[in-house]
Amino acid sequence: MLIVLPEVLLAEDVARALRELDGAVWRDGKATAGPAARASKDNLQARGMEALGAFVRDALERHPLFLGAARARRISPIMFSKYEPGMRYGSHTDDALMGAPEARLRTDLAFTLFLSDPASYEGGELTIEGPSGEQAVKLPAGDAVLYPAGSIHHVAPLQSGARLAAVGWVESYVRDAGQREILFDLSQARSRLAAAGAAQSEMLRLDKAISNLLRMWAET
Repeated sequence: MLIVLPEVLLAEDVARALRELDGAVWRDGKATAGPAARASKDNLQARGMEALGAFVRDALERHPLFLGAARARRISPIMFSKYEPGMRYGSHTDDALMGAPEARLRTDLAFTLFLSDPASYEGGELTIEGPSGEQAVKLPAGDAVLYPAGSIHHVAPLQSGARLAAVGWVESYVRDAGQREILFDLSQARSRLAAAGAAQSEMLRLDKAISNLLRMWAET
């Protein structure tokens, strides 16, 4: 399931992120790639941006679609990537486990939060393979995409400009992707019914169903 999260960061938040990244120290992105992906990774990553990473994480954790889709148990430290002309990230799948042994995280989901205006660069689409084929994603600055970390995906070669983004991974309370999708669909239906003025008694039964499914499926 691929989900677009609109306006994770507002325009002023994007501007703040870009100001901070303008003074960042960048290093070869291969340093943080897993063994299988290292050979295909050609980008730059910012060092020492923990405060900005926490700012982005807080914004994600306030976003209702992220909350409903991810059911996040843990979120990895957020990394900031930069692509310049000619850079790319070839087809790969993310490591199933990331982090030091004492803080190992299972990567159920990955996310990319776009920080550059899409009109300011050419190429650089995040392309994700799914059951219905490839889907290329290039979103407005401040929007994010949430997708299965185990999918095959790549970043197309950048032709001009610069592409900045924040990336990270999620370990969900609900390991099974199909179960997460059921819970997400029910949560979305609940929101629409509430907005339509559904009877409180019916909303309560839906809340009960969602809660009981979460009790059955959640890992703590």
